Amino acid sequence: MTADGKITTRTFAPVDFTSREDKAHLIRQRALADAVLIGYGTLKRDNVRLGIPREELREERIARKQTPYPLRVIVSNEGKIDPTLNIFQTDFAPIVIFSTTRMPRRYQTALRKKATVHLSESTSVDLAWMLQQLRREYKVRSVACEGGAQLFRALLERDLVDQLNLTIAPFLFGGRDAPTLTGLSKQFLPASVRCSLKAVRVVGDELFATYRILHR
Repeated sequence: MTADGKITTRTFAPVDFTSREDKAHLIRQRALADAVLIGYGTLKRDNVRLGIPREELREERIARKQTPYPLRVIVSNEGKIDPTLNIFQTDFAPIVIFSTTRMPRRYQTALRKKATVHLSESTSVDLAWMLQQLRREYKVRSVACEGGAQLFRALLERDLVDQLNLTIAPFLFGGRDAPTLTGLSKQFLPASVRCSLKAVRVVGDELFATYRILHR
């Protein structure tokens, strides 16, 4: 995020204001997890594949008895997920979608050809249940959430986040319409979330911080 707490611009443009080191840092964090989680809004804007481009990171995963690539997990309450996105054009790792029965039938048909689809009958995905399913069905023990802010906020509200990896970039955006780490909501979180600083490092003009979330 920027020094004034913005994670993107008011147009929700893909993040391009951080350094090459920050992007490498993101891949390193992704490589540590059994699964990588992303909300559909962020996936659609960034159109990422969620892979591990560096061979040495894949080799390290194999040495840890993980799969070469993490499981790719998409969350969407409405389920109107574009099946032509880049993530669906690659098969290096399975894709799992958590959505609801609000997903139109034609999307269900198209997406089931490319991913495993879990639908709940509630209006929104039960994130605690989702994590339980990942543990039970896919043996996932660690999940890296790559956004967006709405999904991250929802996880925080349900006390489902253990660690925050935060990069502070040397920019100031200003403006009330640019989202922060917890989105655009004017409402406070249901309860304040306390953090404990685990590690910090500075590379160039950027600060990389790791916080442990103190559970309620």
